Amino acid sequence: MEVLYFPDDARPSWLVNPVVALGNFDGLHRGHLKILDRVKRGAAERGGVAMAVTFDPHPPRVVRPDKAPPLLMTTAQRLAAFERAGVRAAAVVRFTPELSQWDPETFVRRVLTDWLKVSEVWVGANFLFGHDRAGTFNVLRSLGQRYGFRADKIDPVRYKDFVVSSTRVRRLITEGMVDEAGALLGHPYELDGVVVEGRKMGRELGFPTANIRTENELLPPNGVYATTLMVDGVAHGSMTNIGLRPTFGLDATPTVETHVLGFGGSLYGAHVRLGFVRRMRDERKFDDIDALRQQLEADQRRAVRLFSRLSV
Repeated sequence: MEVLYFPDDARPSWLVNPVVALGNFDGLHRGHLKILDRVKRGAAERGGVAMAVTFDPHPPRVVRPDKAPPLLMTTAQRLAAFERAGVRAAAVVRFTPELSQWDPETFVRRVLTDWLKVSEVWVGANFLFGHDRAGTFNVLRSLGQRYGFRADKIDPVRYKDFVVSSTRVRRLITEGMVDEAGALLGHPYELDGVVVEGRKMGRELGFPTANIRTENELLPPNGVYATTLMVDGVAHGSMTNIGLRPTFGLDATPTVETHVLGFGGSLYGAHVRLGFVRRMRDERKFDDIDALRQQLEADQRRAVRLFSRLSV
């Protein structure tokens, strides 16, 4: 997948009749994927390029940093997700204080028309843009008529009784409801990271763990989770503790420790992707090491039973 950056990159010659999905796309959930599917279909109909246009940093970080939510994805994860979704290209608009002052027409003219020369723009029903979020869908459609491109929107995707949104996914993860969050995303909530050396306490207990250092901002609450660990393109069933390891009383900030079921190799230095399947229990302080070991054995049996019913 090709990646362009505004305002740094010139428009490339291969960018013909771009049909773009415009939005923040944090989490790239089922609603976002519906927009991308429509963009791919439109690009095929026009003989053009299917493209996602997004922002970095997340606009609230610039406009109202005190209220900006923790993100579900890093920019690198978002771009990788675009590629997996099958779009040909992505454009990352560098969101600066200056750009935050642009009115909707200035954004449309400078980014969508002068730079990308778009033929179609698709957004979610609630997408807003421009200074003071003055750019509604009706504004975008009117500007499209003026500047010569089609603007359309995708109706919200519903799951059970509510609308799928990044805000709802964040809330579910914050509450530890990672299985519900995964249902909205269309895949488990994921952290990307690298395995670093820890204190090797898990090994002494008979449950060696991979200590994962991640740049992802949003961790599920402290507790034990059934997880998957993707290593070199292979998914392994695992169980993960997030927390302060209160039985040992050594941690001031939460750590992410993953025990890979049935895995005996070394993972130090490996780049991994951790997917949260289900919360199993709260983190607890145990009276002694034997009590902790017994609980870990019970956790492992539960995780094995769960993965025996899933295709991992």
